[in-house]
Amino acid sequence: MAPGIEANHPIAWAQGPATAPAGQRPPNIILIMADDLGINDISLTGAGVAGVKTPNIDAIGQQGVSFTNGYAGNATCAPSRAALMTGRYATRFGYEFTPTDPNVPKWFPIGLFRVDHMFARNIAHMETGSPHKPIFDEAAARNAAPPGGKGMPASEITIAEQLRTRGYHTIHLGKWHLGEASGMRPEEQGFDESLGFMIGGMKFLPENNPDVVNSRQDFDPIDKYLWANLPFAVQFNGGPRFAPDRYMTDYMTEQALAGIRANRNRPFFMYLAYNAPHTPLQALKADYDALPQIKDHRLRVYAAMVRALDRGVGRVMAELKAQSLDDNTIVLFSSDNGGANYIGLRDINRPYRGWKATFFEGGTKVPFMMRWPGQIAPATHYAPPISHFDVYATASAVAGAPLPTDRVIDGVDLMPFVRGTAAGVPHQTLFWRSGAYRVVRDGDWKLQSLDLPRKDLLYDLKADPTERSDVAAANPAVVTALLAKLKAHDADQMPPAWASLVRSPIALDRPLGTTPVPGEAYVYWSN
Repeated sequence: MAPGIEANHPIAWAQGPATAPAGQRPPNIILIMADDLGINDISLTGAGVAGVKTPNIDAIGQQGVSFTNGYAGNATCAPSRAALMTGRYATRFGYEFTPTDPNVPKWFPIGLFRVDHMFARNIAHMETGSPHKPIFDEAAARNAAPPGGKGMPASEITIAEQLRTRGYHTIHLGKWHLGEASGMRPEEQGFDESLGFMIGGMKFLPENNPDVVNSRQDFDPIDKYLWANLPFAVQFNGGPRFAPDRYMTDYMTEQALAGIRANRNRPFFMYLAYNAPHTPLQALKADYDALPQIKDHRLRVYAAMVRALDRGVGRVMAELKAQSLDDNTIVLFSSDNGGANYIGLRDINRPYRGWKATFFEGGTKVPFMMRWPGQIAPATHYAPPISHFDVYATASAVAGAPLPTDRVIDGVDLMPFVRGTAAGVPHQTLFWRSGAYRVVRDGDWKLQSLDLPRKDLLYDLKADPTERSDVAAANPAVVTALLAKLKAHDADQMPPAWASLVRSPIALDRPLGTTPVPGEAYVYWSN
């Protein structure tokens, strides 16, 4: 057992009423979030990892609606989750960059910011054949605020706080990644109960556990950092950290089932934030052994992780049915961003270009589906663009919670659009921003405004949904109009609440760990 981590604790979820109250009650809401799941990893929205099917996740969209242009609020974990929780562009409150993980080993003598510096240097050495190197801001690092204080401000009104006003019992399970300073933890952001971890990642089992199969990516500095520093631990309501009694994905599933049973007789909101299939890549041996047809070890471990995720979703759906809650529960499923280049697998975001940490479709277009029997027709496909921040307004509307009037809420209630009772589309325009890298989608036009390399790329997503053909030169008036929209949007956003320390080059058309190609397309990402 690692220092400061206790043995497994039994969890005593707060019990709701022994019997359900008479009359109709508002629907329960379960929001299931995967971590770094590519759109091609799910068999409903792609081919599945190495052809492995995901029948339980698929069923949510098959029995409800699949949003074929569902977008993440950002292309990295924390800002995307901030948009999801608040219904707003995270840049409205300065949450522009993923905070540095505070879980730096205390024995490391040179301190957190030197660790970041080494991290950037390591990235520079990973691809010796690439002419593009990361840019580390030494001055920003020296003047940076402590990482533990970087998070979602307490002044933001979360989806959990919204639903509590309507009598919902609110539960957080899994990854938080929105800060752990005073006022930032889930228990202080509207969740009645929280079981999970505050940082951006966690091991799935101790690496020497006989039930786990590991895959290390020696070409990836992030992977090395995670293996060296991540514990295997969770907290319940801010208490001591302890080691779960099983593989993390299965543990969160098991606790979700217990939470459903405890709240079967009252309205509840459950935010089930799995950390799968984020690195470190660790699969349950039973899942790994079930996929002998996959010969590549890393791909097999990754596919086995997605298999466990799909199993967990299936068990949640089965528990709702067993508790007779199936028809009165809205279930949403998505991923915080697209698949990551740093796992070294080519196909996770196909057919789209880009990865996590880019605003190309591969980084922001995510599996996004919603099920509500009797309210959403099965096998609905909704094509107009929507965003993670629409979950906030949708959940508020079905719960009967008025939206806050003292701030801009960017999300809209999706139900009238899904039912076909609303005219128009939820969003004519969507924006993304990370430092000097800004992107706007307006109708079928998408403009990528880059500063490194300095260029404006224009794509017609109707004719070119995978962003292969830049048509900026042929459409200068469109570029000018979209740049004006970006400028107007920026004027309504806050400056970043903390500085970016590192700007990293991301090759668009190949993953990390593969050979650089002369003249390849790339973008610089700020973090």
